Amino acid sequence: MNRPVLLVVAHGSRDPRHAATVQALVRRAGALRPGLRVETAFLDFNLPTVPGVLDRLAADGVRDVVALPLLLTRAFHAKADIPAVLRQAPPSLRIRQAEVLGPSPLLITAVERRLYEAGLAPGDKSTTGVVLASAGSTDPEAIAVIAETARELRRTGWCSVRPAFASASLPRTEDAVRALRTDPGVRRVAVAPYVIAPGRLPDRIAAGATEADVLAGVLGPSPELARLLLERYDGAHAARPAVAHSA
Repeated sequence: MNRPVLLVVAHGSRDPRHAATVQALVRRAGALRPGLRVETAFLDFNLPTVPGVLDRLAADGVRDVVALPLLLTRAFHAKADIPAVLRQAPPSLRIRQAEVLGPSPLLITAVERRLYEAGLAPGDKSTTGVVLASAGSTDPEAIAVIAETARELRRTGWCSVRPAFASASLPRTEDAVRALRTDPGVRRVAVAPYVIAPGRLPDRIAAGATEADVLAGVLGPSPELARLLLERYDGAHAARPAVAHSA
């Protein structure tokens, strides 16, 4: 009865598929934890806004909130934008910010799920090169996490795995696809979008995958992501200090 509310904070997009996918993921996570109140808010483009949801929670008498950034890496939004908006919350709320979703073995499993759904099989791993295509970032920490995730995916048995980025960083998806064609042992190339929901940058990834043999879907409301949301919630509830409010 006294569990904090889980507030999932997504970036938002002008593409209506983005919010629909986020909401589907949040519903799936909520279904795994009956009795847990789960809310969704967006930083930009979509409703409800983060301040709007926080005001509503305070009006409902909620006291404790775990704010979960729906992000795969710790870049600017997780380090600056989200903490800033949480500090403007009503003073009656005690808010803990959860860790971002990545890195996690569950994300590797979700990527493989989408590759298999796109037509590959576990027996194809040893002859398939994979482009792990993310949105991109100027944050070195985020880029390093994507590179390590690509290495972890490679360790599961894929012939070769190369990271790529839709913006801010290089290489682009199409360049990574061409590079994989030259890797020894690669007979087919697959592109795995390392993004949560559809939108402008995932569309750019898809456009760069035209020379690939397989294009997987976005991670979306996969069971692995739903479980991961609850893992991050539990970790924040147990360990993280509350966000200080502005004076």
